Order: sequence, then C-alpha cells, then structure tokens
Amino acid sequence: MLRVFSVLIFLVLSAIPAAAADDIPQKAQQLLDLLNDKDVQKWLESRKQTEVKQQEETPVAALTSWDQRLRDELSSLRSAVPNVVPEISAAAARVRQDARANGFAPAFLLFIGFILLGLAAEWIFKRAIISRHRSKAGNPVRAGYATTSTIFDLYVQFAPLAVFVLVIAVVYFAVDWPPLLRVVLVAYLAAFALARLVAAVSKYLLGVGGSLAHRRRLLRIGPYAANFIHRRLVVFACLLLFGIATASLGPPLGVDPRVTHLISYALSVLMLLIVVETLWRRPREKKASTLGTVVLTIYVVLLWALWCVGLKGIFWIGVFALVLPPLLKVVTQTAEALTSPQSDDLKKNVRSILIIRGSRAAVIALAVAWVALAWQFNPNALSRDDPTTSAIIRGLFKSVIVLLIADLVWHIIKAFIDAKLRTFSVDPDAHGGAAASQHRIATLLPIFRNALAVFVLVATALTVLSEMGVQIGPLIAGAGIFGVAIGFGSQTLVKDIISGVFYMLDDAFRVGEYIQSGSYKGTVESFSLRSVRLRHHRGPIFTVPFGSLGAVQNMSRDWVIDKFMLRVPFDTDTAKVKKLVKAIGAEMMADPEIAPFILQTVKMKGVEQIGDFGLELSFAFTTQPGHQSAIRRRAYTMIRDSFKANGIEFAQPTVQVGGDEKATSGAAAASASRLMAAQKAAAAPQGQP
Repeated sequence: MLRVFSVLIFLVLSAIPAAAADDIPQKAQQLLDLLNDKDVQKWLESRKQTEVKQQEETPVAALTSWDQRLRDELSSLRSAVPNVVPEISAAAARVRQDARANGFAPAFLLFIGFILLGLAAEWIFKRAIISRHRSKAGNPVRAGYATTSTIFDLYVQFAPLAVFVLVIAVVYFAVDWPPLLRVVLVAYLAAFALARLVAAVSKYLLGVGGSLAHRRRLLRIGPYAANFIHRRLVVFACLLLFGIATASLGPPLGVDPRVTHLISYALSVLMLLIVVETLWRRPREKKASTLGTVVLTIYVVLLWALWCVGLKGIFWIGVFALVLPPLLKVVTQTAEALTSPQSDDLKKNVRSILIIRGSRAAVIALAVAWVALAWQFNPNALSRDDPTTSAIIRGLFKSVIVLLIADLVWHIIKAFIDAKLRTFSVDPDAHGGAAASQHRIATLLPIFRNALAVFVLVATALTVLSEMGVQIGPLIAGAGIFGVAIGFGSQTLVKDIISGVFYMLDDAFRVGEYIQSGSYKGTVESFSLRSVRLRHHRGPIFTVPFGSLGAVQNMSRDWVIDKFMLRVPFDTDTAKVKKLVKAIGAEMMADPEIAPFILQTVKMKGVEQIGDFGLELSFAFTTQPGHQSAIRRRAYTMIRDSFKANGIEFAQPTVQVGGDEKATSGAAAASASRLMAAQKAAAAPQGQP
C-alpha cells in the first residue's frame, strides 16, 4: 500500500509544470523532501521486501507462524492467572470510587435495586392480568392463567417481561450516571434482560411452568424432556450472556486483556461441560448408540478448540451445521402450531406459507449473515489473502440467499395454483360456459405448475452458478446446442410434448372428462408434459403418451343423446305405448334425484322397423354427460312396470312346426269310415243279408 501511495504522489507531483514550482505549498514541498530522504527510501524498500516475503510464504511457514501465535496466547494466559484476583479487585475499586465520588451507591446494590424494582412492576402487572381475566372468564383462575388462547399465552408470558424492561429503562435513562458505573449497569442489566427473554421463549416453546403446563406444547416432546432442555438452556444462556458482558467491560474498566481472555476461556469451559453433560444425559425415547454420543462429544470439543485458537469462521460454520437442523425443526413446528391448517382460503394459505417458510428462511439468512461477518472480520480467515477462495465464499453466501428466495417464491406460487385447483374441483359435474372455462383452467394449471417448477429450478441454478463466478453465457449457448442434439435423439419425447400442446390448444379433453382413443378409455385424472393419465371405469390406470392418442372421442362434453330399442307384439297399440311413455317421461322430470341431469326426457320416436317376431319401437332422451346410464336404467324399470300394469307384453321369439295337411285329413277320414262300417255290421240282425 505504501508503495502504491508513493507512486501516486510521484505521478501527481510530476504533472505540475516547472514554472509553477514556486507556487507549491510548503507542506507539499516538505513531503517531497521527506520522500527524497535516504532513510525513508530505505524503510520503503524494507517494507517492499516484507510484502514480497509474505506473498511468497509457504504453507509450512504459515503453519509455523500460526503455531507460534498459539504458543504466545497460551503463555499469556498462564502469566495472567496470578493477576485475575488483583485485576478484578482493582476494577471493582475503580467502579466503587467512581460511584462514591458522584454520590451513588455501589454498582452491585444498584443492580439489585434495578432488578427488584423491575420485578415489583412485573408483579403488579401480573396481578392486573389475573384480575382482568377472572372478571372476563367468570370463574376463578389460579396463578396458572388457565386458558387455551394462544394470544393470551403470548400476552401472559411476554407482556410482564416487557414491563420489567420498560421500567428499568425509564429509571436508567432518567438518571445521569457516572461513566464507569454507567457501562457496568448497562452491560449487566442487558445481560439479565436477555437471559430472562431466553427463559421466557424456552418456557413458551416447551410448555414449562405452571402458566403454560395446561396447553399443548408447541414442540412435540415429553414433559420430562421439556424440563431437562429448559433448565440447561437457561443455565447456558446465563453463562454466555454474563460472560459476554464481563468480557466487554474489560477495556473501559482498564482490566488487563490477558485476564479478560482468561475469564472468557474459563466460562467457555463451563459451557462446554454443560453441552457435554446434556449430550450424555439427554432423555431419549429409545436407547441410542454410545458411539453416536461419543462422536457428538468429540465434535463439540473440536468446535471449542477452533474457537480457542481464533478460527471463528470455521467455528461458526461447525456450530450452525450442528445446531441449524434441529433449530429449523423447532421453528417449523412452532410456526405450524401458530398458523391455521391448509384450507381453501388463499389468503390464509399464503399467510401460513409466509410464516412457516419465511421463519425458516429468516433463521438460515441470519446464520449465513453471522458466519459472513465472522469470516470477514476474522484476521485468521482463510479467504483474506486468496481472491479465488474469497470469491467462492462470497458466492456461497449469496447463493444461500438466492435459494431461500426461490424456495419462498415457489411455495407461494404453488399454494396459489393448488388453491385454484381446489376451487375448480368443488363441482366437477357442472357444465356450461363458466363451468367449461373453469374445467379448462383446472386442466391447464397442473401443466403450468410443472413448467413453472422447471423454470424456477433452472433460473435458480443459473443464478447460483453466476454468483459462484461461473460464466453462464457459454453455458446457456452450450445448453441450446445440447438441447438440439437431445431433440434429434429423442424425437418420440418431442412428439409427445408437441402433441400435448396441440391437444391443450384444441381443448380436446379436460380433467374429469371420460374419453376414448383406440383401445384406451377412461376418466382423465391428470397430465404431465408428455402423457395423460386415464382411470378406467373398472379401476385400472392408463398412462398414455400424447403422441399415441390419435383421434380422441370425448364422451363428457356438453350433452349426450341416448337411444334404445324395445320389441312388442304385432298387435300392440302403439298409440297407447306412446301415451304411457309420455307419462313416464313426465314422472322422471318430477323426480328430484334425476331431474337435474335430464335435458330432454324420454320419448318414443315411433316404430323403427318390423321384425321377425314383433315391432321394434325407438326411444331416446338427452342428459348431461356421465349420467345417461343411470337414467336409462331408471327408464327401463319404469317402462317395464307400466307395460305390465297395462297388459302390454314384450315380443318373444316363437317357433311353429308345420306338415302335409291333405294327406293327414284323408287318412283320418278313411279311418273314420272304416270304423263306422264296422259298427253298422255289428248292429244288423243275424241271418239278414
């Protein structure tokens, strides 16, 4: 940097005309004289050589340097051990002297007073909540605030804490405190308030304590596990927050930095022990392997070691890799418990998605931002001296944000399309102009949703690659060439997709319609980009590529005319039959069960033809698609009953056997003559000729 700065100064000064040398300000002339000094030039040359050596430093030398820094840190910590008590006593004496000099009590007594004042205000506020709820509910409530209202639970849990903080803040800002006393009070009061906030959030999520034990826990865990986690989480948060407060007070109170670091390391050891004890004694529904607990313990110890040696970027990545999955699960369960279940209301669904997915995205974004800040401000970060690594890491951070935005946008669009599909599917039997338009939209929306999913996926992938430093222009051009090659190699797939597009443009069929194409027939259930799913009326599903459909016979569009034939004897009175069928049609139109589906009731068209054994009468009716079979069966039953009641029979096939009638009658006559002659001979007197 110094070399660049000196070169810039030389260029600027060399651009000044010689004639104006007398006009050079005095300070600029002094700077020129200083740069011409041999000692200054020698120092600049040494800085240049140092920068070159640092750039040419080998990994072994860097490791040696890091090892030396670690040894120096350990040595400083060992030397700080005897100074811990004297340094803390001296800092406390300085704060106490600062308070007495300005007429204030010691910091410890003031801290206790602030806490008692805030707790008193909180107690009064709680009593007001109990009295108000008792008067509204009409029945006594104990200190548990027995209620099932989620809003009231939030109010009871966090409103008193807000009163506590407000009262303390008002009193604190109303008084002009001495400098040292001010920083001590604000540090420890903030730590105490944050610790109480962590405890309140933990109690609300886990359902711990008398005020929340009556309701279902937002996190699906047992009561023993909830109490176990709550206690250790509160202790860990108290150690962490008060440790941060103590470490931050070191510089303003004049504490030796080595002592401050030693206190921080001691508190970190206590927190490490709490985490290890939690891992080994945590309640488990089923017995887990000891190996898993050992691995987790080693992982936590390694994270603590990374923090100790100053590798904060890697430390936070390891922490979030361990904590983020269960934290996202907790956030998701909490958001789902606080939102309404999925319904047909689009606004409620979008609000639920924004709460659930938005809360998850917020947690991940905060984690990424925290890691990015830790990496950026860490002097030991691996990316500070390597532009390529730095660009990749920044690209990774940006890519996570892009993925979160794409995920949120996709779920909102998907919720909108699904809500529209549920709305259109409410009345699948509706027909007509508006209903036809809705059915067509319901047919096209799934295809649009699939195409949109592909678009979001491709756009997100290209954006992520661009953030990672990849030139996506050649990639897009190569993808086009590759797509042409794929098109030639998969002509059947392209044919199916293009055929499907034209079927949709022609509005050949929609979801819910019954179609037939060749040997395939069934109700259209869904589409993809290349095929249609048909549900046969007997149950099987056909997945037919669009290119294999060919001519489509749609049996569910607009209306259906159903015709049938009945045979009656030749001597049947057709006028009477027509009158009976007319009465049957009127009766069917009066039936509320089938009348809404009949467009034109059943009528007799007349004698279709004269058959071999009777007259064939033609009948017809018009119905909405899909209901013709039920109405035809009802018409058959009513016609049969009416014919039976009025003496009309259905024609049946008969067989007549014939022969030689003349020969038969002659033989019968001859036989009768012979019989009569025999009877006369028997009746005549004997002896008479």
